[in-house]
Amino acid sequence: MRRAIALIARLRYREGMKPANTLLSSFGTTVFEVMSRLAIEHKSINLGQGFPDDRGPDPVLAEASKALYDPPNQYPPMLGVPELRQAVAAHDKRFYGLDVDWQTETMVSTGATEGLAACFFGLIEPGDEVVLIEPCYDCYLPIIRRAGGIPKMVTIRPPDWSLDPAALRAAFSDKTKLIVLNTPQNPASKVFTQAEMEMIAGLVREFDCYAVCDEAYEHLAFDGRAHIPLMTLPGMRERCVRIGSAGKTFSLTGWKVGYLTAPPHLLAPIAKAHQFLVFTTAPNLQRAVAFGLAQGDDYFDELASTMQAKRDRLSRGLSRAGFGPVACEGTYFLFVDISELGFDGDDEAFCRHITTEAGVTAVPVSAFYREDGPRNYIRFCFAKQDEVLDAAVDKLARHFG
Repeated sequence: MRRAIALIARLRYREGMKPANTLLSSFGTTVFEVMSRLAIEHKSINLGQGFPDDRGPDPVLAEASKALYDPPNQYPPMLGVPELRQAVAAHDKRFYGLDVDWQTETMVSTGATEGLAACFFGLIEPGDEVVLIEPCYDCYLPIIRRAGGIPKMVTIRPPDWSLDPAALRAAFSDKTKLIVLNTPQNPASKVFTQAEMEMIAGLVREFDCYAVCDEAYEHLAFDGRAHIPLMTLPGMRERCVRIGSAGKTFSLTGWKVGYLTAPPHLLAPIAKAHQFLVFTTAPNLQRAVAFGLAQGDDYFDELASTMQAKRDRLSRGLSRAGFGPVACEGTYFLFVDISELGFDGDDEAFCRHITTEAGVTAVPVSAFYREDGPRNYIRFCFAKQDEVLDAAVDKLARHFG
């Protein structure tokens, strides 16, 4: 599938014409898009791409609608509307005890992904090394490489997702500019422990580098686990950028509103990159997200408990159908082992098979690894209506039963 993806995306130039950028085109079309196209073609239940299928919280939607008719609707400030930047600072204080100056330490991005891109372009010099823990969100590698960074991979694997201290230390060097830390982690659904966070913080301090912390799923940690921002650990306040996502916190992934917290000396170059990427974000959505971040604890508690219940519902159903669910500590995603299903093929072939033959779409886990990824695991998204999850399980049970 990977070669096919690259083939789909490869630009076909007329003889004698100069090629476009070969680095970005070499990555091909994202696996989410490829599998979603296949799902549409075969009218299958798409549990591959990670987005909820409900409409989001009504009070936040109402606030966005109201703000749309409340001028101005012209360019908002480059760093974001004051209401949202103040709400981000208040949110950081409320949930993590962080004292944040909203005027010098917050910025709004057009989604967490654009915030990540601004961090990479703003902080990385060509030749800088960047530590990544794979499997990782698929935008990291291409943007880091386009910024001139040299990725240094540390691999974790299912089913336990343990982080090897020796391998992590070996990835750091005097050339390390930053580590990208994603917790709760997409796609592994791992919530890093206090001990793991302290180990990472120690290396960041020792090698005098920074941490870009992708915390898009910060309110989706399960089973009583605590989300621990690296920024809250000793010596990390001046070395960390913290990125949140309204798309994940309010189940509104199409809104593309992200928010960053960083010390002024890091935020300044990040803001310069942001200025030349998108400049700013829809003002009515920013104001609605500001309203959302101020909601009571019941909203955030219910978000986590609802998603945890969906995880359990899908996990039980897939177990009955012969799949082997892996522990899911947070996010929207459940990994399952397909070894016992008797399928003659790898994870990519399996995902194509269940899409075309069973009517359910998943994502192959090997696509999240640069090389040598496991071939017996696939990933489902459980951020769907209960009846959709049940229908998917029923289709898979009947197909493999």
